[in-house]
Amino acid sequence: MQFDAVALARLVVREVRTAMRGGTTTKVVVARRTYPTDQADLWDAVTNRERIPRWFLPVSGDLTVGGRYQLEGNAGGVVERCDAPSSFAVTWEMGDNVSWLTITLRPVDAGTELELAHEAEISPFWDEYGPGAVGVGWDLGLLGLGLHIDSDGDPVDPAEFATFTMSPEGVEFVRNTTTGWGDAAIADGQAESDARGAAERTFIFYTVPPEMPSEDAPE
Repeated sequence: MQFDAVALARLVVREVRTAMRGGTTTKVVVARRTYPTDQADLWDAVTNRERIPRWFLPVSGDLTVGGRYQLEGNAGGVVERCDAPSSFAVTWEMGDNVSWLTITLRPVDAGTELELAHEAEISPFWDEYGPGAVGVGWDLGLLGLGLHIDSDGDPVDPAEFATFTMSPEGVEFVRNTTTGWGDAAIADGQAESDARGAAERTFIFYTVPPEMPSEDAPE
């Protein structure tokens, strides 16, 4: 995939909020992007089980309120609320970790704005990587959605997308997104040195391939 990585990274408005859920302090990672399509089409893109795999991941299960869904190789959870064609809310469960995802669509002059809000309890993982830990993954998801919308519904090549962050364009994209999430964390009150350090660790996580063991390495 070749494109202007800086321009695409800047299509997303990033925000971090400190909130409370059940008496526990949480962090909410918020990403907004406007897509050049109407609300009905964007709603279909993010809720239709046949269309979601064209830009994100295959999904199985019951996508009605109260049902459980599962994204292939990723999170699953419960559909908590659905107000078509404006918003839906699900739990986001990976192992024993539970967080909460809300998607909201709003018509705007340029098309339809999508707001993604992912709320989670503060953990050592957050302290280490900051909002970019989930934010960059969602940036990539919103990028895939944009490519899908711009191509009139064609699927994104999953093999190409899987290695994207190791490409020159992908590295530049991740650099800009991690910097953006660092800026959002600072705006929420985090010390600049901590926010920049977390952003750098997230950048390395996404762009540096893990070391492969040599043939002489002990088992």
